[in-house]
Amino acid sequence: MAFCSSFLSLKLPFIKLFLLLATVRGGVGQSYTSVFSFGDSLADTGNTFFINKSCQCLFPPYGETYFQHPTGRCSDGLLVIDFIAESLGLPFLQPYLGINNRSNATSIQEGVNFAVVGATALDVAFFEERGIYNVATNYSLRVQLDWFKQILPSLCNTSSKCNDMFERSVFVMGEIGGNDYNYPFFLLRSIQEIRTFVPLVIQAIASAIKELIDLGAVTLMVPGNLPIGCSAAYLTYYETADKEEYDSETGCLTWLNKFSEYHNDQLQKELTRIQALHPRTNIIYADYYNAAMRFYRSPTQFGFIGGTHTACCGGGGPYNYNASAECGSNPLVRACDDPSQYVSWDGMHLTEAAYRLIAEAIIPQNVTAGYSYYYTSK
Repeated sequence: MAFCSSFLSLKLPFIKLFLLLATVRGGVGQSYTSVFSFGDSLADTGNTFFINKSCQCLFPPYGETYFQHPTGRCSDGLLVIDFIAESLGLPFLQPYLGINNRSNATSIQEGVNFAVVGATALDVAFFEERGIYNVATNYSLRVQLDWFKQILPSLCNTSSKCNDMFERSVFVMGEIGGNDYNYPFFLLRSIQEIRTFVPLVIQAIASAIKELIDLGAVTLMVPGNLPIGCSAAYLTYYETADKEEYDSETGCLTWLNKFSEYHNDQLQKELTRIQALHPRTNIIYADYYNAAMRFYRSPTQFGFIGGTHTACCGGGGPYNYNASAECGSNPLVRACDDPSQYVSWDGMHLTEAAYRLIAEAIIPQNVTAGYSYYYTSK
């Protein structure tokens, strides 16, 4: 959820597992031939390159693990959306703005990514009305949805073709909403005020989902928010000597994680309501929060011997995060030798290793390994 100056549950009792990958590899039912992604820096695969040339994610050492060069992804390598596409046998998603800026764009039939670093669910006017002026971009969820509508004629030109495409597509709605809270939290606005944003953020996400359903979408994945109380940036901004503020098991800030849980709980309730109105639609809740909490609770079990809260790439401090010396924005800021040993890449975003574990947790083929975080409220 980078700002380019950054990062950014409770299960309902009647949720059942939706075997998405089984339909692809097990030969059961429908196969998926495309993925369309919306969101922020947790999902952006390069749109920021065409928006903000100074974004830190466009400079080394970003991308060093997988691509060996920056790609606009705010990590050392792949993101969850990359692993989702890979698991479906599809190529990495092309950024929408990259397609528009290439005269000989390759096929978009297998998917397009509309996510933008720093994006919010709500429009920038909402924040400005409340005196919050640090919002880095106005490429909100509404703008991203409009982009999808603009490209739709290039994807299908008849009702039957569009229906077939939609039936064989997975729409990944986020992660989105984290920056709606990050911007005011990093201005140290009160949690009481920020809690009032949650229903509006959920409403914006729900509105986009319903609009896609009206267009014909059949399968939608909606990720929840990560545990922000565990991020190096939040731990730095809200560092306190009061030990009661921290979870004794994980070292995370309890009150911030409860906020993430509140957002996720409200999101799931809304998804359940939408699902009841659209029984022929598969609405999937991807539980990023609990998938991530596994390695905050047991880091060495997952190979994170470098720590869960210390950033691999940062400018110093207790958590190796310094807003004045961020990874990529200062050539003197170096990355650790082995990012795979760290959960946090730059204090705001996770490493490829952490994203891989989240992806494995939400992909149903791994249910047999004991992971069960990929749900539909159907």
